Amino acid sequence: MYVMDQTELPVSALPMAEFRAHLRLGTGFAEDSLQDVVLESFLRAALAAVEVRCSKVLIARVVTWRLHEWRNQQSEVLPLAPVRAVEAVRLLDGEGVPSEVAASSYRLEMDAHFPMLRATGACLPAPVLGGQVEIVASVGFAAQWSGVPADLQQAVMMLAAHYYEYRNETTLDTGCMPFGVSSLIARYRPVRIGMEGAR
Repeated sequence: MYVMDQTELPVSALPMAEFRAHLRLGTGFAEDSLQDVVLESFLRAALAAVEVRCSKVLIARVVTWRLHEWRNQQSEVLPLAPVRAVEAVRLLDGEGVPSEVAASSYRLEMDAHFPMLRATGACLPAPVLGGQVEIVASVGFAAQWSGVPADLQQAVMMLAAHYYEYRNETTLDTGCMPFGVSSLIARYRPVRIGMEGAR
């Protein structure tokens, strides 16, 4: 399975002003915007890192998943949460030509960690040999930054500030995440039990 973002977050969706305030950067100067590109890059990096670590999408956007076959004929656990709505399910043939799957043949089961696409009948429609399944869904906590849970907002700010403060440091271990950030996102991380996971 692989994931593709269908929509890129515009700069207007990023908490640029909040980040500047978090860093205690001065305002009211002619050169206020000089660091905007740098601040934006650290915010995007922090958002991505937090989302990957806890398998949650913070600011709503549309994503597409593709897989070669259903891992379970009756249901498919989706890799990101929260899923706001499933926009479409398609079967792609060997040439990539899509055919829509009727919405009446599946339903979305909401879950904080493991949202699931479940068959309404005996099983989910299967792709042909050499084909793929494509799932398009709207995911994310909220359309605006203000709707993101406060602890995840704080985690992003802290991590972005960490990147900013150590932007010239080349000796930090790759994948380094401050303890405060890890503790803030801990309750959002999915817990998998046993060889088959939580489902």
